Amino acid sequence: MNHFYVGQKVVCVDATFPHVSIDQGIQEGEIYTLSWVGPYTHYIDGEFVGVRLAEVTRGADPGGYGADEMPFRATRFRPLVADRLGSLRALLNPGQPLAPSIEEPRRRAPVKEEEKV
Repeated sequence: MNHFYVGQKVVCVDATFPHVSIDQGIQEGEIYTLSWVGPYTHYIDGEFVGVRLAEVTRGADPGGYGADEMPFRATRFRPLVADRLGSLRALLNPGQPLAPSIEEPRRRAPVKEEEKV
């Protein structure tokens, strides 16, 4: 299921490219903005859902295989979620609009008892 859309903020969760020596321009934990989302067919990897990032311009494939602005696999990213409980409610009711969400309750830090010496 694809929940990505253009303009969405995402975080990189996989920036490893084991068989590639050229820097791909993304880093795990960094936040990016999606500029394109769609199906893509790669000559080696086959078909996948790809995303292009507003902050990263890949240009022409330096390997000479003709792929201009090749997208990254969408599986390398996760959407940023402001309402964590709301995203879980969406899993319980797919296709249903979410009710206005409540803020996640703040947990109080445990109180340490003073040690008597």
